[in-house]
Amino acid sequence: MSMRTPLGKVRGLGSAKEGTEHFWRQRLTAVANIPLVIIGLWLVISLVGAPYSEVRATLASPLVAIFIALFSISVLYHMHLGMQVVIEDYVHGELRKVLLIMLNTFFVFFSGALVAFAVFKLAFGG
Repeated sequence: MSMRTPLGKVRGLGSAKEGTEHFWRQRLTAVANIPLVIIGLWLVISLVGAPYSEVRATLASPLVAIFIALFSISVLYHMHLGMQVVIEDYVHGELRKVLLIMLNTFFVFFSGALVAFAVFKLAFGG
């Protein structure tokens, strides 16, 4: 028979103290995505029907390359945070949960690497 109180039994098993930080990071990326998505849509719409050379020149400009990098980082990080919450809340079984969180992280890094490669290739020629 344990002499520990109910509070003593659950101490250390509660919150990891990361929920508030996670919440604010997701809100921050959501707010950052608003102008980034609007500018991105404007950019895509303005390039519809343009010749290949004009599209390539536009995407290769330093300002647009920086915008694409910021847009990609913000959207990918926001997606990572959101998917992590969905996995943690709705996936049962610790092994499956850990594997899906790892796959989510790998997907974000792989997608970010592809975007970085494309931006560098456009910006620096190739």
